[in-house]
Amino acid sequence: MELTYQDFGLKPLPDQLVIALAGNPNTGKSTVFNALTGLKQHTGNWPGKTVLRAEGSFVHRNKKILLVDLPGTYSLLATSADEQVARDFICLGRPSAIVVVTDATCLERNLNLVLQVMEISSKVVVCVNLMDEAMRRRIRVDVDRLSRELGVPCIPTTARDGIGLDKLKDAILDVATGVTATSPRRVTYEPHIEQAAAQLEARIRPFLPGWLNHHWIALRLLEGDFSIIKAICSHLEADYGRAVLKEENAAWAR
Repeated sequence: MELTYQDFGLKPLPDQLVIALAGNPNTGKSTVFNALTGLKQHTGNWPGKTVLRAEGSFVHRNKKILLVDLPGTYSLLATSADEQVARDFICLGRPSAIVVVTDATCLERNLNLVLQVMEISSKVVVCVNLMDEAMRRRIRVDVDRLSRELGVPCIPTTARDGIGLDKLKDAILDVATGVTATSPRRVTYEPHIEQAAAQLEARIRPFLPGWLNHHWIALRLLEGDFSIIKAICSHLEADYGRAVLKEENAAWAR
């Protein structure tokens, strides 16, 4: 079955790109979201959750973009409702691209989430925000080298002053449409872990949709995180139910 954005309470226009906005708390992620979307925002809850969902739209180079602001999270290991929402949308929502907002003053702490997101998707843009604060603290960030090391575009911004946002929009659109080809740096685990993951991946692959990242799911299962399987089943069952209802309605129409 093919998941749709409806599973996540979203209703993008037919020609609209859906972009996920992720990041640790206190990185200025909400400021980035507000600066990009302006007043064109809508809030609500994620389906079946009490977690707030914010979405907003903007147009760049004549392309319509729907930006989905995910809950601030330090990890995608899903130990909280916020982390679960962020993980499920990144893993199952199939956004056209994922922007990870980081704090230029403490990149080392933020890169944990960046690497986790890049394990799931190759369509990643890193927003290195709060560059003004880094400069004030005499911290120099070599953004070009960071881009080379991570294999994805890294864009410096000071969102509250609107600095770097046009370049960020360009990077988002180019990654989402395939103009910019990324080569994200993957985390390499110990050989025995990689071997176990490969064996488990081969066993679960026939039971999962082809577009899912089977290797990442296998690693989560090795950790004992079975909530990802529950999330997949929940979303697929909802999608299957809609497909059956559609067929029944079509039959009645005939």
